[in-house]
Amino acid sequence: MKVIGLDYGTDSARAIIVDVRNGETMAFSVMNYPRWTAQKYCQPATNQYRQHPSDYIDVLEFTVKDALAKCPPGTAEEVVGIAFDTTGSTPAFTDESGTPLALKDEFKDNPNAMFILWKDHTAVREAAEINALSKTWKTDYTSYEGGIYSSEWFWAKALHVLREDAAVRAKAFSIVEHCEWLPALLTGVSSAKDIVRSRCANGHKAMWHESWGGLPDEEFLCSIDPLLSGLRARLFDKTETAEKPAGTLTSEWATRLGLSTRVTVAGGAFDCHLGAIGAGITQNTLVRIIGTSTCDVMVAGQNIIGDKLIRGICGQVDGSVIPGMTGLEAGQSAFGDLYAWFRRVLEFPLKQILSKTTLIDDATKEKLIAETCERIIPELTASAELCGINEDSAIIATDWINGRRTPDANQILKGSIDGLTLGSTAPLIFRALVEATAFGSLAIVERFRSEGVRIDDVIGIGGIALKSPFVMQTLSDVLNMPIKVCKTDQACALGAAMIAATAAGIYPKVEDAQAAMTSGFAKEYFPNASNAAKYSKMYKKYLRLGSFAEKESTNE
Repeated sequence: MKVIGLDYGTDSARAIIVDVRNGETMAFSVMNYPRWTAQKYCQPATNQYRQHPSDYIDVLEFTVKDALAKCPPGTAEEVVGIAFDTTGSTPAFTDESGTPLALKDEFKDNPNAMFILWKDHTAVREAAEINALSKTWKTDYTSYEGGIYSSEWFWAKALHVLREDAAVRAKAFSIVEHCEWLPALLTGVSSAKDIVRSRCANGHKAMWHESWGGLPDEEFLCSIDPLLSGLRARLFDKTETAEKPAGTLTSEWATRLGLSTRVTVAGGAFDCHLGAIGAGITQNTLVRIIGTSTCDVMVAGQNIIGDKLIRGICGQVDGSVIPGMTGLEAGQSAFGDLYAWFRRVLEFPLKQILSKTTLIDDATKEKLIAETCERIIPELTASAELCGINEDSAIIATDWINGRRTPDANQILKGSIDGLTLGSTAPLIFRALVEATAFGSLAIVERFRSEGVRIDDVIGIGGIALKSPFVMQTLSDVLNMPIKVCKTDQACALGAAMIAATAAGIYPKVEDAQAAMTSGFAKEYFPNASNAAKYSKMYKKYLRLGSFAEKESTNE
């Protein structure tokens, strides 16, 4: 028997077909989102990042059919389950049927009717208002979400769109997270009220908690803004963990994907949480999903967490990762994105000067620019490794180029670089940026530890973990801890496959699916004692720079 795991990332989605007996990946397919790749509906200068639901449909059909085509004949008939993970919080307004408004002709080119990507920070004002009211309200609805609500999350984004767009406001009936909409789409849900709601998404991003009856109450929401009036009643009270079946494929989608209507569709969850499952997460293990940003995930039994509220993280939610255990989430708003930004800075003369030269023909010019751009990060890495560590005169940077996710969410923060001289080179600056992402990681680890959460092991997953020994060794040195790297480069999709196998009844528990289907580890990095001592001193400078930058941003 086989299952399909689909991982919807920031730039692309991928599907893997997995043998449930041993976790072997039989086939893999990936596709970039076509409209997103063209940078439609995004305005980076204002932190607006929107994705069209048609992108999600296009990549779903292509990757599933493409992966099946790479398998032996008859594989499609053996598929018993399918599951999704997505970025988040990535919500969109829907009509009464649960259809995202952007799929209707009148809204097809309206960014406010599309899915609001996790990295969209247009709702900073709304997040601040939610935080201010929460601290004076009879119930602090942020208490299980680290005590600080972020502009990256559900309610802030919803309110921002309602305030900004009267047309959307007039037609919006409900809201759906990306990870909830895909299972609803495939199982033929025709009413927004019938969508299976994700425990993971809503516990971490929508202030859902059983102790206060689900979502924040109507009075609280209307006190933030009357525009939210009535919305809660059209939403939901109950959420489900991801391994619970959402239904089976409709005949339409079975035909479109080349599968049978017997395929069980699991509930949805966020990519980092299912990535942690795919990496084999257990108690006292920190799983770092390292990509454009990072998510840091842990699980803990109720006997460990109890009534403890952990400050400044992205939430603690019962069952958001492993059912029966509390899932803990933290992370950085930029990791690989920080390196990508520096690459774009260095690309300027290539794209703005070399592109206009008349010394070579256009075809050669394009190839030269593409090859050079592709070589920037590898060459910076090789040179940065040779620079060594000089804690006394090092360049120090912060990793807040896209705000700070944790500890203590603050999306108005900006990146800083200190210690530049006439002798500062591109490799030295790049090294400082790599060290900044590692220092931001250490700040998260220190917060968990200060809140009484024990970390015995660290696992890294994602492209950077597998492809950049320099980054991973720096991270190990800064954390002063060993780091195991998951063997598969598709841990999130593998985690989704494990969820699919559980939903289909192949395994009674997620832990059983993990035990049978895990990929193991490709490599382990160990800290260099000398480097760790030097980085310990530099980390204090990072904290001082961060404190100064945060005070300046607060005074603006």
